[in-house]
Amino acid sequence: MAEIKDPENTIIIELKDGNVVIELLPDVAPKHSERMKELARSGEYDNVCFHRVIDGFMAQTGDVANGDMEDGFNIRMAGTGGSSLPNVPAEFSKLPHDRGTLGAARSANPDSANSQFFINFKDNHFLNGQYTVYGRVISGMEHVDAITRGEPPANPDRMISVKVAADV
Repeated sequence: MAEIKDPENTIIIELKDGNVVIELLPDVAPKHSERMKELARSGEYDNVCFHRVIDGFMAQTGDVANGDMEDGFNIRMAGTGGSSLPNVPAEFSKLPHDRGTLGAARSANPDSANSQFFINFKDNHFLNGQYTVYGRVISGMEHVDAITRGEPPANPDRMISVKVAADV
């Protein structure tokens, strides 16, 4: 596992194959970083599926309203919801959407990010300046690469647990 420099701004996502360690970037996107920690601490990300996983692009998860359902209907609904908290305004920066970066998923409205996020499988610079980058994988990217593909996958992988490193 990578050296954790700032446990308060580090997220540990437990996947079926192992842990993914994400360094949040509160200096770049403070509101997005804070939201992720708030949802992780409340347990809302636990058991949420990866509902949109596109080979050569990214893995999207974080629909805390619909993404923890087991039946096929609700898995198809995953990606349409968020948390009960208000949306987070865009925090665009000069940081590129490189492999392993964490981006805030949203609708066509730039200020509609809420709980959903994606992890880039490769450099996706066409997203630069359009989606907030607020973290990067510092360990466990091989586990992200192993997430089952699909929109949605027939049997989606899930975030077993999501914790702030300072709390573990």
